[in-house]
Amino acid sequence: MESQLPLEAQGLTKSFGGRRALDGVTLSLVPAEILGLLGPNGAGKTTLVRSVVGRVRPDAGSLRVFGLSPSDPTSSGLRGWVPQEIALYPLLSPRENLYSFGRYQGLSERDLPAAAERSLEWAALSERADERTERLSGGMKRRLNIAAGTIHRPRLLLLDEPTVGVDPQSRERIYRMIEELRGEGVSLLYTTHYMEEAERLCDRIAIIDNGRIIALGTKDELVRETLVKGRTLTVDSDGPLPESLRRRLTELGASMLEKGAVIPVGEPAREIPEVLELFRQAGAPVSDLTLKTATLEAVFLHLTGRELRE
Repeated sequence: MESQLPLEAQGLTKSFGGRRALDGVTLSLVPAEILGLLGPNGAGKTTLVRSVVGRVRPDAGSLRVFGLSPSDPTSSGLRGWVPQEIALYPLLSPRENLYSFGRYQGLSERDLPAAAERSLEWAALSERADERTERLSGGMKRRLNIAAGTIHRPRLLLLDEPTVGVDPQSRERIYRMIEELRGEGVSLLYTTHYMEEAERLCDRIAIIDNGRIIALGTKDELVRETLVKGRTLTVDSDGPLPESLRRRLTELGASMLEKGAVIPVGEPAREIPEVLELFRQAGAPVSDLTLKTATLEAVFLHLTGRELRE
């Protein structure tokens, strides 16, 4: 079983009321890999994750967790899921929460104490182990949420926005927890709205939009394949751009913003004056401009036409 890939999806489709939530999704994870899943709201991320954990049954295609169907009881022991919403008992202590979730995952009475202590230490919560969970900070609850979803030591973990609303210190602790999991050979499917997280943590990144995987690769591969020129010029304007200017910038490969554009450039010394001249001729005042090496955020904007937080 362990020779099987942690996750294999081939041609997944799923519709809800005539709307296609997944439209031929194909991807896979290898052992000890973190695959980032990025997409605008409503792109299909949640449907894909819920399919992997067996909460949604695809209409077509194949989905395997270590070679098993997601509905197979054996696969549930190999898989962990930490949803974006805090899923804890607020009146119980962290230790009691871990005992409860450990029982849900089938741990024996003999194994529970050691598993709970290991999880408390891993999440840096040993000193708060017997307080009511409702009294913990948001970051502590997030860490406990992750510990509860991994107390059974799964080999595949689905993490959905694990750092939403946490302070910088807790975010760094969560990053260390994730890196420790990968060091133990765990594979992770990681959804996030923070580009810096994807760039820092993920070995590969899948961009999903309208139910389709529209790009898949390492950050450097995505930048190289999507933004050939390697750098971007962000031009901010005082207001929406005239349609004639938008058309001209689109011809240059630009991604449009509400008040401005992101334009790929290869020769800044020559191209920046040309772009500024286009703005001047169109009567569009420039309020700011930024030249930088192409980023994952620029790739996402170019491919989807939207910023990730929209």
